[in-house]
Amino acid sequence: MDKIFQDKVAIVTGGSFGIGRAAAIAFAKRGAKVMIADWVEDNETLNIIKGFGGEAIFFKCDVSDDINVRMMVDETIKSFGRLDFAFNNAGVEGISAPTQDCTLENWEQTINVNLRGVWLCMRYQIPHMLKQNKGAIVNNASIAGLVGFPGIPAYVASKHGVLGLTKNAALENAKLGIRVNAVCPGVIKTPMVDRFTGKNKEVEKQFESMEPIGRMGQPEEVAEVVIWLCSDSASFVTGNTMAVDGGWTAQ
Repeated sequence: MDKIFQDKVAIVTGGSFGIGRAAAIAFAKRGAKVMIADWVEDNETLNIIKGFGGEAIFFKCDVSDDINVRMMVDETIKSFGRLDFAFNNAGVEGISAPTQDCTLENWEQTINVNLRGVWLCMRYQIPHMLKQNKGAIVNNASIAGLVGFPGIPAYVASKHGVLGLTKNAALENAKLGIRVNAVCPGVIKTPMVDRFTGKNKEVEKQFESMEPIGRMGQPEEVAEVVIWLCSDSASFVTGNTMAVDGGWTAQ
């Protein structure tokens, strides 16, 4: 595999599982040094990367906490000396309930992790990228940032907010060498989707039937889009929302 990111540095939040793990591995396979940030301490992503000779470190981080995020970005710079890419992926689905039954606690936790967390990450990432006049950020939204999903109002609101924040940051930094884009995954086979389905095969089949392509996506399929958006091949792409959804939003 071409080392297109040799000597570059990437941050991946929510890097312990699912799409985040796949993205961290994909960055490392292309030569990047990777900061894996997650509030769940799990060494598997780190061990996989080190197993094929890649370079990575782990930082336990709650992305909704200002001090945590600042320390995580500072540790990235301290360890690797620079920051070139960020995949702000950490997120929670919240508790299912219609809008009128959504609790204040559920609303605040979901918004804080999914939206405030992306903002905090960019708040501390962008200044380091500005120092080198170049960088690329990809924020993980969801098809729930493009359409409504009854029963998860906080999640839908948070992901719509991520897309607005992404566009705004892209415009602010377009002439400063920093590109900011978002991916909107559909139904991807991850621990989050497993929590939705309860790993019930019948429920999984229902989810698969909603996808025009007829199956769930794999985390690696989203990771490859993230890699492309960070690469020089996407040098004229910023402020873009890219659905990786098997055709869901084309319906």
